[in-house]
Amino acid sequence: MRNDLLKIASLIEPKTKVFDIGCGTGALLEQLAREKNIDARGIELESSRVSECMAKGLSVIQGDADTDLKNYPDKCFDYVVLGQTVQVTKHPKDTLAEALRIGHKVIVSIPNFGHWRNRVYLITRGRMPVTKQLSYEWYNTPNIHFCTIKDFIVLCEDLGATIEQKYYLDSAGNATNFNGNRILANLFGEIGIFVLSKS
Repeated sequence: MRNDLLKIASLIEPKTKVFDIGCGTGALLEQLAREKNIDARGIELESSRVSECMAKGLSVIQGDADTDLKNYPDKCFDYVVLGQTVQVTKHPKDTLAEALRIGHKVIVSIPNFGHWRNRVYLITRGRMPVTKQLSYEWYNTPNIHFCTIKDFIVLCEDLGATIEQKYYLDSAGNATNFNGNRILANLFGEIGIFVLSKS
C-alpha cells in the first residue's frame, strides 16, 4: 500500500464509518475493514477497479466524485478519504466542499508540486517534472490540477475548513507533523496529508 494510505489508515479510529472517494482497487478500505473493523464504503470512476473491489467483498460503487457526492446526506460518514484524488477531479474546490459536508472528518493526501526536487527539475531541465510521485508526462497525467502544500492550505482557508492535523511525507515515506512551518513542508514534503473538519 502507498505510504500516504498507510499514514491515513493510522489516523482513522476503529469501528467507524469510512467513505473512500477514488478508492482505486480498495487497498485502504480492505486494510481498515480487516484491522479496524470499520464500515467501509467507496466510490471509484473506473469500472475495472470497482469490479476488483467487489471481488474482495468491498462495498464500492462506480461513480464520479465531481457529480455524485451531492446525493449523499450531510455528515453521513465519520471519515471521508480523498487519497491523492482531489487533484484529479475537474472541480477540486467543489469536491472538497462536498466531502466536508458529508463527513465529520475529511482526510486528504496530495502530491506536492512545490517539493524542492520538482523545482530543481523545472529550473534545470525546463520541463514538467517526472518523478516517483509525479510519474507521468504532462500530456498523459491523470492529475488535472497541480498544487503545493501551501496552495492546499489556502484552499482550506477559502472553504472555512479547520485543519486539525497536517503532515508531510518525505521521499522515504516518513511522516512529519508540521504546525507553523509551511515553508519546510512545502520544500521537503513529497506528499501532504491533512485532517479537516467543518461545522
